[in-house]
Amino acid sequence: MTGLRARQKADRNRRILDAAAALFREVGYDSARIEDIAERAEISVGTFYNYYENKGDILLATVSMEVEEVLAGGGSIVDNPPASVMGALDALIGEYYDHSLHYLSKEMWRTAMAIAIQQPESPFSKRYTELDRRLCEQVSTLIRKLQAKGVVALDVDAEAVGEMFFNNLNMMFTEFAKRETMSLDDLKARVSRQNRPLATLIAVR
Repeated sequence: MTGLRARQKADRNRRILDAAAALFREVGYDSARIEDIAERAEISVGTFYNYYENKGDILLATVSMEVEEVLAGGGSIVDNPPASVMGALDALIGEYYDHSLHYLSKEMWRTAMAIAIQQPESPFSKRYTELDRRLCEQVSTLIRKLQAKGVVALDVDAEAVGEMFFNNLNMMFTEFAKRETMSLDDLKARVSRQNRPLATLIAVR
């Protein structure tokens, strides 16, 4: 029975997240009401509050769900990366970007970023920062994996270089979220071009 209750709870939580993400996309984060989320998830408002205190908590949970899936996809690339620095970077960053709007809209990303900046000591902000840290570490892990394969020079500081690549892809994603007209293809092309000089410098020749 314990296993059944756990599965029911997980299913109910996923329904809440899916309902919230869909409603945020349709009417915007600010206009979405908890009552409407509960109705879509086919639960009572009281049950909703057993899972989340407010809309910000749901947004954080959605961001977390998005990034956890991104990290899982990125992990597969890091385990078996393409044979060139640029090929590996393009594959990993492409995985990040292609999944970025699976659950979240640009407006939702902007809201999440704003909350993280406005309330730096809140649980939301700390979790957001932790997710960024894990993504950054994955990029550095990719550089170390390429070093082990003889693709990146051994004297390269993999952690520092990974941070440089991540900081740029993160900054460019913020720009992407701010600009409704920028496409994912444009974003990936710009970041790939920006990464190429550093990738060339660290590659074994």
